[in-house]
Amino acid sequence: MYIAMNRFKVQNGSEDAFEDVWKNRDSSLSEMQGFKEFHLLRGPVNETEGYTLFASHTVWASHDDFVAWTKSENFRAAHRNTGSSKVHYLGHPQFEGFSVVEGA
Repeated sequence: MYIAMNRFKVQNGSEDAFEDVWKNRDSSLSEMQGFKEFHLLRGPVNETEGYTLFASHTVWASHDDFVAWTKSENFRAAHRNTGSSKVHYLGHPQFEGFSVVEGA
């Protein structure tokens, strides 16, 4: 099993717009081989730096299935309008990938 996460620092005041982008996206993840589940996670607010931390979290049967997703037309279509929203980010998303060592 493989878990892929992107962390986003969303500028205070843009949280609802960020969540709306994810809720209204045209996702085809469920069509991809090896896709298991998706979660959008809302984390803590960093008042000092002015952002709320979010993470997208996908679970895949294998690392190879995840890589196939990143090379697919479905991936390109899902990310086509990424920069056109009214969401304000602090920096670029930070990717983290994990191979499951133990657990179901």
